[in-house]
Amino acid sequence: MDPAGDGQERARSQNTYVLNSEDEAELARLMHQDQMLNRHMGGLLPEFPAGPPLPEGGRVLDLACGPGGWALELAFAYPRVHVFGVDISQSIIEYANAQAWSRGLENVHFQVMNVMQPLDFPDASFDLINGRLLLGFMLPQAWPKLLAECRRLLKPGGVIRLTEAELPLTTSPALERLHALFAEALKKAGQSFSADGRHVGITPVLPELVRQAGFEEVRLRASAVEWSMGTDAYYAVFKDYLMLLELSQPFLLKMGMATQEELKRLVQQALAEMQQDKFCALYSLLTVWGYKPQ
Repeated sequence: MDPAGDGQERARSQNTYVLNSEDEAELARLMHQDQMLNRHMGGLLPEFPAGPPLPEGGRVLDLACGPGGWALELAFAYPRVHVFGVDISQSIIEYANAQAWSRGLENVHFQVMNVMQPLDFPDASFDLINGRLLLGFMLPQAWPKLLAECRRLLKPGGVIRLTEAELPLTTSPALERLHALFAEALKKAGQSFSADGRHVGITPVLPELVRQAGFEEVRLRASAVEWSMGTDAYYAVFKDYLMLLELSQPFLLKMGMATQEELKRLVQQALAEMQQDKFCALYSLLTVWGYKPQ
C-alpha cells in the first residue's frame, strides 16, 4: 500500500480545475501570472492604502495559492506576519515550499488542502484570508460553503478578500471566438454563473455571495489591465496567453466545443491578430472584501 500515492490519487479525483494543474507548463504559467497580477493590480493589498489590517504576529491564509507567488511576496513584505498557502496539487505545494526555503522565508508555509472541503485549521485562526482567480475550479454551489468556512477561520474583525475576473475584451475576432467557446464550455461543465453561457459570470454575484455569508462592510475595487499593443502590460499578458491557449485546448475538446483542427486554426489566427499594431485589449478584475462581525 502507498498511502501518499492514494492521497494524491484522491486529490486528483476531486480536482475540478479546468486545466491540467500537474502540467509543468501550467506551473510556469501560474508563476508568470502571479508576477503579472502583483505588478499590474497595484500591489499585494492595494485596497488598504493606509496599511493592511495585519497586526504584528498576524496570520494570513491564501486559498488555492498555486505556486505561491502572492503568499511569498506578502511574507517578504511583512516579515512579522505568518502566511499560509493551501492548494490541492501536491507537486505545486512542493514547489512553493522549495521557493520559500530558497528565499529564506521562514514566515510562510504551504500545505496540500482542497478549499472546497473543510480546511484543517482551528476556528478564528486568521486575520486575513485571500483568494485570487478561483474561477478555474470553483463550482457555483461550492462558493457558499467556502465562504462559511472562511468566516469560521477568521478572527472577529478579520478580512475576507477575493479577486475574480471575466474573460478579457479584445479586438481579435479569433480570440473573442475562443473566449466564447471557453465561456460556453464552463457553462456546460457546471462551473459558471452565467445565465446564458456568454460569460464566466462570477463578478456580478461575488459581492452578494460575500454579504450572504455574513460579512459586513462589503466593498469593491475594480482593476483594469490594458494590454493593447505597445502598453507596459502587453508582453506579460501576451506571454500568459501563449501558454493558456495551448493548455486550454484539452478542456475545450473534452467539452465538445470544436475539433482539434478548428481549435488549431483559431489559435494560430488569434496569435497573429494579437501581434498586430492595432490590437487592443482590456483585462478587468474585481476585488471584493468584507469583515467578519466583531
